[in-house]
Amino acid sequence: MKTKELQARWQEWLKASDALLLVLHEQTAAVTLRDVGRVERLQPQLEKHMAGIAEIDAKAVDQARQLSEQLGTEPTLRGIVEKLDRSEGQTLHALANKVTMAARKVQATIEKNRVLIENEMTYVNGTLTLIAKAAGSPPTPYRRRVVEPVLMDAAA
Repeated sequence: MKTKELQARWQEWLKASDALLLVLHEQTAAVTLRDVGRVERLQPQLEKHMAGIAEIDAKAVDQARQLSEQLGTEPTLRGIVEKLDRSEGQTLHALANKVTMAARKVQATIEKNRVLIENEMTYVNGTLTLIAKAAGSPPTPYRRRVVEPVLMDAAA
């Protein structure tokens, strides 16, 4: 099997992406619950998993390049699959589709968390702006209780 090492890298990538997704879902829960401490504790784990995936990805790209050189084709999935026998090509293509779907799921979850965090930041900014305006505004007649007889003044 010519693609054994590349398939092993992609399987490793899929496992790493599953671990990353777990941490990303934890981050989603923490942001939704407004648990800042939990979000901060998850950040090093996220960075570790992202770095691990980037490393695996770089190795897989290098492996695909080496395989394409061995087969004498372009370093693309289509080029590699065309040079393989039918069953191995189908297996490799199916695994590539799994990796693509997992990558989309990871990207969608990252984007969702980014939007949630931005919305929380906007909410906090708006709240602080309202507090600052209220603290710095001059007193108005509506801030103090008026004990004058309103109806008597209007009738007179």
